[in-house]
Amino acid sequence: MADYPFEPFRIKVVEPIRPNTAEERTRILREAGYNLFAVRAEDILIDLFTDSGTTAMSDGQWAGMMQGDEAYAGCRNYYHLEEVQRSIFGMPYFVPTHQGRPAETMLMDLTISEGDVIPNNMHFDSTEANVVVRGGKAMNLAIDEAWDPQAHHPFKGNMDIAKLRRCIEETGVESIPFVMITVTNNTGAGQPVSMENIRAVKEVAEEFGLPLWFDAARYAENAYFVKVREPGYEHKSPVEIAQEMFALADGFVMSCKKDGLVNIGGLFGTRDAELFERAKVLMILREGFLTYGGLAGRDLEALARGLMEGVDESYLAYRIEQTKYLGDRLSEAGVPIFEPVGGHAVYLDMKRFLPHIPQNLFPGVAFTARLYVEAGVRAVELGSLAFAHPDPTTGEMRYPALELVRLALPRRVYTQKHVDYVADAIVKIYEEREKLEGLELLWEAPLMRHFTAKLAPVS
Repeated sequence: MADYPFEPFRIKVVEPIRPNTAEERTRILREAGYNLFAVRAEDILIDLFTDSGTTAMSDGQWAGMMQGDEAYAGCRNYYHLEEVQRSIFGMPYFVPTHQGRPAETMLMDLTISEGDVIPNNMHFDSTEANVVVRGGKAMNLAIDEAWDPQAHHPFKGNMDIAKLRRCIEETGVESIPFVMITVTNNTGAGQPVSMENIRAVKEVAEEFGLPLWFDAARYAENAYFVKVREPGYEHKSPVEIAQEMFALADGFVMSCKKDGLVNIGGLFGTRDAELFERAKVLMILREGFLTYGGLAGRDLEALARGLMEGVDESYLAYRIEQTKYLGDRLSEAGVPIFEPVGGHAVYLDMKRFLPHIPQNLFPGVAFTARLYVEAGVRAVELGSLAFAHPDPTTGEMRYPALELVRLALPRRVYTQKHVDYVADAIVKIYEEREKLEGLELLWEAPLMRHFTAKLAPVS
């Protein structure tokens, strides 16, 4: 087993963790309808639910927050953020938003009409929902290896160029407002996209006169993977790779709660002046004035500093290696994971972990429930509860090809002992996996049901 990665920081402030018992957690889970979204954070021992907004900010960021300019218009922190945005992403037009979803919503509102198709390597849940709710169709066109948890490929987030071309030709460019790439590919286990593939997607998009947009929440992790895996980039810095990547994009939306290293914030950037003029109207209507975008000045400053810290090579090396360490611990114990390990999370393959539980009984939810009771650890299901949908024609339920559980590591939060504790708990559950039983739905919302669904063990 590889040595644990050296943390490129010292701990200055600590937050106590309140332990509870398995009996308490059993009661809490039952009262929450077996949905960990409904469990209070104070009742979680180690929270791997998401890496979004869960970052531990640096002393530099906290110091910057004391310099927050809370003017309604034209605060100085906006101009610092603009300077950083131009240095990394290079977009001539941008606005901050309070998180990634309003940026995403704004893009969809401005571009999608009913019947439109959005090609992507893989849409995440909110992206897909934003397309579907507007009467569009979200097409996932990742390479074949992306759908095989055991396949080894350095860039399983790549889009299949032949699939993309076929999608455009069969749909017609008039019904495709833009092509999107998610970097890294969250739904596909945090797998990176190569620069070679981004260039190839850009060439196809340009051939058909279509703009290329990034869902850029984890762009810095993607840049680091390019550096260590793609020939010709080993001597480039992550920020140089990011600059090259975004030079190929016509626009991007970003939840800065990931690689922006902040607890709140998002970005919308574009090269299209006309689109930006229309975006400004929506911004003022929904988020606030253009220079604060739903954020306090102190949050803008934390984000400007966090973006620069997020492309620091020593930080990224630690970040990627910490995730790999957890994956290696599990793999060595025989636990079926999605390989190779991605950037922000380790993904467990529930089809191999719990083959006796069918997808309609939500094996991923059964596992996350057991992990919480066993160890107080919260993880998230990204399988049939999150991504199964009824066929619009037949009504028959379509189940996703990937049945995953995500163990997302918050940035700069947990130590080696925490990671080892999680690994030990999962190994123990795997050794006793035959005892786990499925769950049935008691209630579900019509869209993005996994956030609020109520379940119960199969009687």
